[in-house]
Amino acid sequence: MSIIDNKKAFHDYFIEERFEAGMVLEGWEVKAIRAGRAQLKEAYVIVRNGEVFLFGAHISPLMTASTHVNPDPVRTRKLLLKAEEIKRLIGKVDRAGYTLVPLNLHYQRGRIKCEIGLAKGKKQHDKRDTERERDAKLEISRVMKQNRR
Repeated sequence: MSIIDNKKAFHDYFIEERFEAGMVLEGWEVKAIRAGRAQLKEAYVIVRNGEVFLFGAHISPLMTASTHVNPDPVRTRKLLLKAEEIKRLIGKVDRAGYTLVPLNLHYQRGRIKCEIGLAKGKKQHDKRDTERERDAKLEISRVMKQNRR
């Protein structure tokens, strides 16, 4: 079950591979994500020292957050992947043009997971082509719907 999607990632990148990663979260973050107060629009994933981190994901703390905890909405969060997956990602990200982007946050067996994608950047004309294709499909579905009536 998806919590939030990063629509901007699909607009700006061609997604070539997807990986599912666990997240190291604090208690207030889990409560805020369950309440739908997370945002991945400006977020990105980086590999450093053989570990994978999520930067720029904004999780707004709830007003009921504990008084003794000082919540940081955009703190760096560690992503949990298998060692062989991390090695594969390092090899692909080192090549030119590839980047890691968070695609969505979702639940799996009660845990919050982050789906990350190995992506290649789109040029402006690619974005326009994608938009044209989407509009054409929408128009075709409208016409088909009218013909059924």
